Amino acid sequence: MPAAERPERTTTSRSALLRVARAAALAGGRRTLEWFGRRIRPEIKPDGSPVTSADRASEREIRRVIQRSFPSHTIVGEEGGVTEGDPRIRWTIDPIDGTQSFIRGVPLYAVLVAVVVDRTPVVGVLHLPALGETIEAAVGMGCRWNGRRAHVSSVNQLSEATILTTSARALHARGISIERIATSVGTQRGWGDAYGHGLVATGRADVMIDPGLKIWDVSPLFPILREAGGRLTDWKGGHSLVATDFVSSNGRLHASALRLLREARTS
Repeated sequence: MPAAERPERTTTSRSALLRVARAAALAGGRRTLEWFGRRIRPEIKPDGSPVTSADRASEREIRRVIQRSFPSHTIVGEEGGVTEGDPRIRWTIDPIDGTQSFIRGVPLYAVLVAVVVDRTPVVGVLHLPALGETIEAAVGMGCRWNGRRAHVSSVNQLSEATILTTSARALHARGISIERIATSVGTQRGWGDAYGHGLVATGRADVMIDPGLKIWDVSPLFPILREAGGRLTDWKGGHSLVATDFVSSNGRLHASALRLLREARTS
């Protein structure tokens, strides 16, 4: 019988995966707090992004928790690379999403853990250690924010929406006018990285435009936004995990947000 016809077994499996994903994210987050607020000198990776001892320690702790429960699963981490295992089940890890914020003592960084089954993200955890917030979801089980149900906003007009973006510079590099976006919405803010998507999932913002994501950045967001009643796609409306530029929304505004991105593209 196909897996889709075994809902009880699937739900139980996702519940177990979510428990471990949550435990792993919390454990990694505790390690980051050992460094947070201290003077940190990062290394610069070949792609130009920073990495710290806290990133590596957090990822080691996350991997330890996952492997204790699921030693046969594949793990893909931003800092530790790929640990080969069952190709159907892949865990993705971003031990510190928003390292620039972390380095500067800004509490808007996150630990991201996801489970991708047959190339579909089914579990996602977005943990904000310095804020004491955890947003988590498993497909078919809803989205929760610190234990209570989370849901996107009901705003249905861009003129009333709060829209977020990680980097005006990155938008400019892609030919997008941040001015055009800012003048088309109610409020524009720069609360970026995974934190911005978490604000959308919990109804505190309405749209998040985020360029330059990797698989470990975006995998947790798909189940979180879906189960919170929102949407997450690339800028063309697709759902590929290998795309790089994404937008999340409360769903009601998604088509309008994609249209605004097209209209904001400069010559």
